[in-house]
Amino acid sequence: MNNVPRTPINKEVSITGMYFRNGGKSLRSYPKRMELEGEEYTFIESGLHFLVKKGQQLFELFDMTDGTNSYRLKLDTNENTWTLVGMSELPRAMV
Repeated sequence: MNNVPRTPINKEVSITGMYFRNGGKSLRSYPKRMELEGEEYTFIESGLHFLVKKGQQLFELFDMTDGTNSYRLKLDTNENTWTLVGMSELPRAMV
């Protein structure tokens, strides 16, 4: 989403809300809200979605934003767990 270095987090999170977007032939689901250490983050409904295969494992990566920060989330489709891989601040617009 941006070229700002991402701070590694690598912590399991709870996704407390989802939204759906037309992905061609089917609807794709995206995280809408995330809870981390008692704090809740709400994402803007625009994100990037990647499928990653590592050996026999399949992961889904999501690059999301709340308008202030960018977040990379990983969904382990085998374990059905979400991990916040990292985050970074969005660059501020120059006025």
